[in-house]
Amino acid sequence: MALDRLCIIGVGLLGGSIGLAVRSALSDCEIVGYGHRPDTLERAKKIGAIDRGETDLGPAVEGADLVVLCTPVGLLEEMLRGISSFLKPGALVTDVGSTKGSIVASAGKLLTKTVEFVGSHPMAGSEKRGVEFSRADLFQNALCILTPTDQTPEPAVTAVDDFWKTLGMRTCRMSPADHDRALAEISHLPHALAAALVTMQAPDALALAGKGFLDTTRIAGGDGGLWRDIFVDNAANMRAALTKMRGLLDHFESLLEPGRGEELRAWLDAAAGKRGALLQEKLREVTPD
Repeated sequence: MALDRLCIIGVGLLGGSIGLAVRSALSDCEIVGYGHRPDTLERAKKIGAIDRGETDLGPAVEGADLVVLCTPVGLLEEMLRGISSFLKPGALVTDVGSTKGSIVASAGKLLTKTVEFVGSHPMAGSEKRGVEFSRADLFQNALCILTPTDQTPEPAVTAVDDFWKTLGMRTCRMSPADHDRALAEISHLPHALAAALVTMQAPDALALAGKGFLDTTRIAGGDGGLWRDIFVDNAANMRAALTKMRGLLDHFESLLEPGRGEELRAWLDAAAGKRGALLQEKLREVTPD
């Protein structure tokens, strides 16, 4: 895609990886990074994720064709408010947030009608933080969910879609509301459950933990402030997901009653089969040939 200047607001793992991926795919694009800490911007520049860093929003977004918001969910509205008056007519704005309803609504209120916002959620990342963990291949074959509304012009959606595909991603489209409902179950609830599994353990039990426990709870190592914002922003859908999970756990508990061993095995085998089919599907996505 044609992109002369890209601005990345928040140069951490995702922002830095976007910069590195753009550097590989669009060598003529100028990449400007915005952040509060000059040392972070300097590290991003040193590894090649950005060409220059700015600690003021105005100079950062000035002249940018595309602005990608890579800050935590709780800061997205503040960033939209801060960049609104500096965006050039025709600029596109997108984000990488894990919730979409609030950011899409805020963009509709805060951005001028001369620019367009298209919500994005690249399903790629890590429990690690910091630009030093950035990778140019982070987005290869991963899925990016776009969340346009009925009012989003199709050319803007196509342009943002092309951007993520240029970085090696597959894309799909969902409404902001459908995205937030689905992500509560497939992404947000698993993180909460991983944190709960760690929290419930007594010190003597943790001393016995093996690879299985560490694999199961890996995502509990994520940043608490970032996940707090996600849970709070998507609280209604999280409550619905928790209610659904409680029902499943109650059913599992009932299968522990005497005489229900075969039902319990069938329940476990069904889950194993469902996961096996998912693994095969994901393998085909990564290596379609």
